[in-house]
Amino acid sequence: MEGFCEDLVTALKEVVSNTNWQCVGEKDNFKSPCTKFYSEDGQHVVLIHTGDDRFYAMDSACPHEGGPLEQGDIEELANGRMVLTCPWHDFEFCLNDGSSSSGLQNNVYDVKVYEGKVYIQTQNALSLVPWKETLCKQTAAMETVKLLPCTDKESLCYWASRILGTADPEEKAKLTHQVQELWNSGNISDIGQTLPPAQPCRKENLTIVQPGKIKRGKGGTLASRIALLHSLANIEQWAIDLSWDIIARFAGFQLRTGEMLPREFFSDFVKVAGDEAKHYRLLEKRLLELGSNFGALPVHNGLWQSAADTAHDLLARLAIVHMVHEARGLDVHPQTLQRFSAQGDEYSVKVLEVIYTDEITHVAAGLKWFTYICTKEQKDCLSTFHELVPLYFKGYLKPPFNSEGRKSAGMTEEWYLPLVKPS
Repeated sequence: MEGFCEDLVTALKEVVSNTNWQCVGEKDNFKSPCTKFYSEDGQHVVLIHTGDDRFYAMDSACPHEGGPLEQGDIEELANGRMVLTCPWHDFEFCLNDGSSSSGLQNNVYDVKVYEGKVYIQTQNALSLVPWKETLCKQTAAMETVKLLPCTDKESLCYWASRILGTADPEEKAKLTHQVQELWNSGNISDIGQTLPPAQPCRKENLTIVQPGKIKRGKGGTLASRIALLHSLANIEQWAIDLSWDIIARFAGFQLRTGEMLPREFFSDFVKVAGDEAKHYRLLEKRLLELGSNFGALPVHNGLWQSAADTAHDLLARLAIVHMVHEARGLDVHPQTLQRFSAQGDEYSVKVLEVIYTDEITHVAAGLKWFTYICTKEQKDCLSTFHELVPLYFKGYLKPPFNSEGRKSAGMTEEWYLPLVKPS
């Protein structure tokens, strides 16, 4: 009888393994609303425990820009749907099917509780601690950029670092437009070199909190629209800094051919910086018209993490910031526009349309210089992109994709569809 029991246990284990059910631990260990599990393939999972003692699971990275859903809030909407809300941009995902009013879709996983243990149906092994990274982002193998202190106030890099060190967002935007005009007119002609700050400055009274602590209004309310506009203004402020950082940080970048980056590279990103400053001002003006202002709500600094992760590698910076994050902005534009249009907020719709048109050119700029460097260094553009994205971006790219907007930027499906999780 003892041998029969052992065989039965072994058989049951094989059944669990063959059906991709992962035992993640004792039910009593998961009293917190959200618990993150790390997957070997980078497609991490959040286990959700609701107040009525039910368990759900979905991908932990928001399909929008990879926001940490494990730090989000679990809420019940007016229609009775239970959702997990992304702490970065207020996109909510249904616990049952992963759907969102934004049009985004998250992957969900079946969860079972049996004999006091929790099982998640996924083909990948899950762990409460990160798996050892085998690639380690290859920091040591990448080309490093030699940066020198800069004291020449006539150089572009001097002003780039000064703008990065400017805390007030309105002053940052104003200074950006002034420098853009001086560069375009030739009154600033030298590129120079500088050592940019590790992180841009922010106003002391700007509340930067852990993502899961931000409370926002629900869809269809004025508070919801203000919160989303505030979140977008925060993104634009970081986007100004990202544009100046790529100028200052990679001014000394040398191609493997021995060539430096051409002047056109810097002109393109000065334009991007100017566009982002314009976007910030448009959003701030709209917030004021709605009775709010930038800084009235807490913000997060999650977007800067991509800059920190790619500070040593220009190709990675172009791929992640401009060809992944900014392209994702194109993807969510139709749904975001619909949210404001449905509430009759045509003024905000006009602002968003201006931003969308400019963002297409920003994705195009990233693609342009990514392919330029790859071509000069005799690297295959597509395979290089497909190698870099999994190194620096959490999980797979997820639909829906705005294929029309991406195509307008020159990004055809061959760039991004291979990075979608295989069905």
